[in-house]
Amino acid sequence: MSKAAYTDHLGRPLVAVTGMGVVSSLGQGVADNWSALTSGKSGIHPITRFPSDGLSTRICGMVDFIDIPAPNAVERSFAFARETTVEALAQAGITGEFGGPLFLAAPPIEPEWNARFDLGDRVKPEQMTGNAYEQFLAVLRDKADPAFHEAVLFGSISERLADLFGTRGLPVTLSTACASGATAIQLGVEAIRQGRTERALSVATDGSVSAEALIRFSLLSALSTNNDPPEKASRPFTKDRDGFVIAEGSATLVLESLEAAVTRGAKVLGIISGCGEKADDFHRTRSSPSGAPAIATINAALDDAGLSIDQIGYVNAHGTSTPENDKMEYLALSTVFGDRMADIPVSSNKSMIGHTLTAAGAIEAVFSLLTISNGTLPPTINYDNPDPAIPLDVVPNVKRDATVTHVLSNSFGFGGQNACLVMSADPA
Repeated sequence: MSKAAYTDHLGRPLVAVTGMGVVSSLGQGVADNWSALTSGKSGIHPITRFPSDGLSTRICGMVDFIDIPAPNAVERSFAFARETTVEALAQAGITGEFGGPLFLAAPPIEPEWNARFDLGDRVKPEQMTGNAYEQFLAVLRDKADPAFHEAVLFGSISERLADLFGTRGLPVTLSTACASGATAIQLGVEAIRQGRTERALSVATDGSVSAEALIRFSLLSALSTNNDPPEKASRPFTKDRDGFVIAEGSATLVLESLEAAVTRGAKVLGIISGCGEKADDFHRTRSSPSGAPAIATINAALDDAGLSIDQIGYVNAHGTSTPENDKMEYLALSTVFGDRMADIPVSSNKSMIGHTLTAAGAIEAVFSLLTISNGTLPPTINYDNPDPAIPLDVVPNVKRDATVTHVLSNSFGFGGQNACLVMSADPA
């Protein structure tokens, strides 16, 4: 291949994906997840990790089948990320030290209720001064607690991954709400495009579902309360959608310059051809009603990929199943694609796996690449009552065969975080 074959329309190195790993409520591993997803299987189930009696939402997409040494968000998130990275590196054929940078999307970390109660029980009478925070500090100064420290250390997940897999330099940990997974991929792509490395590890993980997290999202009226049956709760783009289903999971992508991947004989699973990122300053949790920031993000991703709207064959939607987000996403897509929107299939993985929050963008990037390589569009399940105000082809309830060369994947998060990716087939 000529040098030109390894560069994009702006002369930058093409970024290939050579390894992928996934954990979600559907199971562990790319093969099992893809089989369940395309079969229209749901991973949503009743909450078992903590008592949910009296809560308005009693269902989730938690991952409870991977062993962890301690029941906290750091240990869960690390365990999920470790498993997906092992799978991705094996598929990429990379052994020994990875030798490139690590970009990790991880959830915000804070002590869970049981850890706070335990600290409170350890407060001595003479330490009962000031507020609870000051009392906790007094306890920890009196006697160090390495396990507690590890459980609340935001950067510890990436540091442990870096040590385990031999990544290069200081690992980057980011948390940009529901856009985090896509942002971790974007950072890896930019590092390769800028010539700073020939390979990068982009990982997104979220094992943060707790009683407190559930209550917080419930107070925002963001969660579905359709508890029975659980698998019918997530209903993106339907008239009776009432909120998202909180979930957990992880995904890892091994990114390499296309030239480096071909030179070492790696199998190319697809190309990350475009990345777009824009902020929305309308509200902390609500998207701008005009859809302008989402529209700008989609256009930025298409421009970065050097593609026209006519070249996108499928959209992996953010599709959370919340009344506002689904409406806004349709507005954004229909504005960008215009009359073409009627001909572009748009489906939501979240109808089956729930909303994996920090991990969502990376998990959906993996599914987008599998859509291209397998020629199969995953369905949007539970699409039994279409919303006439959102006239999309959502691949309703049953998968569909289709030849797709370019996929747009959307991630729109709280805090005004918007990120879109364009995945493409191997140009060879």
